[in-house]
Amino acid sequence: MTIKPLLMPNNVLKPDHCSEEEWQQRLKLAYCYHLVDFFGWTETIFNHISARVPGSDNHYLVNPFGLNYTEVTPLNLLKVDLDGNKVEVSEYNANPAGFALHSAVHGAREDIHCLLHTHTVPISAIVQKKKGFTHHDFYGAQLYGRVGYHDFEGITLFADEKTRMLESLGNKHVLVLRNHGIAVGESSIEKALFLLWTVQRAAENQCAAGALGGEDVEIDTSISQKCADLTAELIRESGFANEFFVAMVRKLKSERPLPF
Repeated sequence: MTIKPLLMPNNVLKPDHCSEEEWQQRLKLAYCYHLVDFFGWTETIFNHISARVPGSDNHYLVNPFGLNYTEVTPLNLLKVDLDGNKVEVSEYNANPAGFALHSAVHGAREDIHCLLHTHTVPISAIVQKKKGFTHHDFYGAQLYGRVGYHDFEGITLFADEKTRMLESLGNKHVLVLRNHGIAVGESSIEKALFLLWTVQRAAENQCAAGALGGEDVEIDTSISQKCADLTAELIRESGFANEFFVAMVRKLKSERPLPF
């Protein structure tokens, strides 16, 4: 998706060395960081969102470590290789905790072009439970069969965990990092953010229902599977995710100033 004129930044220009395709990706990723903060899903300066550089198999964009998400711009996003090395000069460095996860996924899954990692309170609560997501509400049903689970091994700093994380993810697009958080990946920034929104809503509802006590009305697995299949198809084939992204950026820009 190309950013519509309404969403173009007011005070930054594309550098001459940057391709139009990379600039579009930088714009969308910067907006994505601001939206994640806008929704209240940040962990101060921690967590990370990455996006593959268009036309490159081994370069991706990620946030400068130490900046608030509200300080991210298209210009200060870092371009790194699969080992986390900067491939363009920057005064900033990346968060080393993100390399194992992001480089593993970008290196192995050609279908994933954007990966978001968060640990909001509802998501952190769900991934601490043995059952994980139960799929018995409108949003949870959409995730049925789409979630992989990876056992906690400590802070994701070490390259030897990459293979095990990829095995846990398999061909899915949501990875529960048990006792930690979540990682979601999709073929575009818009689709990845839409998927994270679904995961977050599922976690919020499951936590709220659990706090009420009493017996849940469980959704039959055949219905959950139908919901999950339809949602995956809508994300792939329709403009739902794009329209969601553009609408949320409009809302963001109407309610708070941006640094670009």
